Amino acid sequence: MRRGLVHVLAWSLATGAAVTLSWWGVDTVMAATVYDRPRALPITAADAAARGSEPLASSTSRPAPAKRPPSRTPEPSAAPRTPAPAPSAPRRPDASPTASGRVKGYDTRGGRAVFEIGETSASLVSATPGPGWSMQVWKTETWIRVEFSSGADRVSVFCTWHDGPPRVQIATY
Repeated sequence: MRRGLVHVLAWSLATGAAVTLSWWGVDTVMAATVYDRPRALPITAADAAARGSEPLASSTSRPAPAKRPPSRTPEPSAAPRTPAPAPSAPRRPDASPTASGRVKGYDTRGGRAVFEIGETSASLVSATPGPGWSMQVWKTETWIRVEFSSGADRVSVFCTWHDGPPRVQIATY
């Protein structure tokens, strides 16, 4: 009886150690694959005017700095003040150097794709699937394809510039 109990205890410890090691390995591998969902661009004033509403917020505009009341104590003038360097805007890694800065969004029943369209090329700014839809993106040097899918339904947004200026086509199948 005691011998059987020792075998069960040894088996339990070995199984627990194996499961722990396996979960640790899976967690380590999977932690590197997690990504944040893409964020949609804020609605601009032109889009809001077209829709008949005011924009709620914009991530690209900053509020005006608050005016400070004048100080009653004089500041020491012994040390000259140097202006602080202006913070530089972060560069988007997917923006092409030839892009003109014209950003255009395309709403489909599967989601929204936003491109920065230049004179000779384009880049994907964001792609956000709608509720219940998934998304996949393909990129080459001359085209970008964003496909939204839900079950058997598919909506593709193609941006091509291989034989002229960039143009966007939407295909539903």
